[in-house]
Amino acid sequence: MKKMLVTGSNGLIGSEMVRHFHELGWEVHGVDNNMRASFFGPQGDTRWNQQRLIEAFPRFKHHELDMRQRDAVRALVGELKPDAVIHTAAQPSHDLAASRVFDDFDVNANGTLNLLEALRHICPEAPLVHMSTNKVYGDAPNRIKLKELPSRWDYDDPDYADGIAEDFTIDQSKHSLFGASKVAGDILVQEYGRYFNMPTCCLRGGCLTGPSHSGVELHGFLSYLVKVNVTDGAYRVFGYKGKQVRDNIHSHDVACFAERFIAVPRCAEVYNIGGGRGNSCSILEAFARVEKLSGKPMKWEYVDKAREGDHICYISDLSKMRQHYPGWDITRNLDTIFSEIVNSWLERA
Repeated sequence: MKKMLVTGSNGLIGSEMVRHFHELGWEVHGVDNNMRASFFGPQGDTRWNQQRLIEAFPRFKHHELDMRQRDAVRALVGELKPDAVIHTAAQPSHDLAASRVFDDFDVNANGTLNLLEALRHICPEAPLVHMSTNKVYGDAPNRIKLKELPSRWDYDDPDYADGIAEDFTIDQSKHSLFGASKVAGDILVQEYGRYFNMPTCCLRGGCLTGPSHSGVELHGFLSYLVKVNVTDGAYRVFGYKGKQVRDNIHSHDVACFAERFIAVPRCAEVYNIGGGRGNSCSILEAFARVEKLSGKPMKWEYVDKAREGDHICYISDLSKMRQHYPGWDITRNLDTIFSEIVNSWLERA
C-alpha cells in the first residue's frame, strides 16, 4: 500500500489531501501541531478537523510534530519512507508575520528546508507537492493597468485577459514578511528539484477555500466572510472600495491536481493554482452571494487603508496547468463553493 505524508494535515488543504488520497486507497500520515491556534487564537484552532479525520479515515494516522524540529522531521520521514509528500504546513497570514517574524520564517522557510533535506537523504524519488502562494509576486500585480467596474476591479490590459502566469516577476515589489518567507520556501523547493533532480512542484495558490476552512480575519478571506455573515458579526473591508478581486478554488480541485502531478511528476515546476477568471469575485460580489444564501444582511465597515502588499485584483492564469495535465480542470464553481461554505458555518454556528 502506498504511503502519503501530508504536513499541515489539520488545515483546509491538508485535510482535503488526507480525504482525497485515503479514498484513493493510500495509507495517509498527517503532521500537525495545531500552531494555527497559537497564531490566531481559539477561532483558529483546528483540532476539530483533526478529530474528524481520525474518526472518518481508518488508514489515517496523526503525528504531533513541529516542522521546525529538524531531527524529528528527519526521523519521521525515515520511519515512513513515504511514496509521496504534500507540504501544506505554514504560517499563512501576511498581517501576522510582521509581529511574529521569527516564527513566520522558521515555519515557512526553515520548516520547508527541514523537509527537503530529509527527503533528499531518505527518499529523493518521492514526488513533493509544495503549497506556495501568490504572495510570492508581492504587490507587483498592482502595477498591471486596471479598470474600475461597478462592483470590482479588473485588468485593463489584454495581456492579462486570462490572468497572471507563472513567468510574472517576483522581484522589486513589497511582499510582506510572509511573502518573503514563502518566496524562500518556494525557491528552495525549485532548487532541490533542479540541483538534486528531485520531483517537486510549487503550487502558488490564489484564494484556496472550502467547507473545512477555519477562516479568521487575518487569513481565509471567503470562509471568514461567510462566518461573519451567518454569526451576525461585522466584516471589515480594508481599502480598494471593497472591489478587490480574488479567484477562488475549492480544496477538492487542489487535491485533484496534486493527484495528477504525483502520478506523472515533473522536476522543479511552478503552477499558479486558483479559480481562474470563472471563479473570481470581489468582496462586494461575495457579500451579495452570501446574503442570498443565508438570508441575512451583510454588516460591514470600511477601513480606508489597504493591507500592506495586498493585491487589488488577482486572477490565476490556469493555462500551464491545463497544458501539462489536460485531464485536470476546475470542477467546483462559485455557486457550489459558496453553498458548501455557508452550510458548513451554519452547522458550526
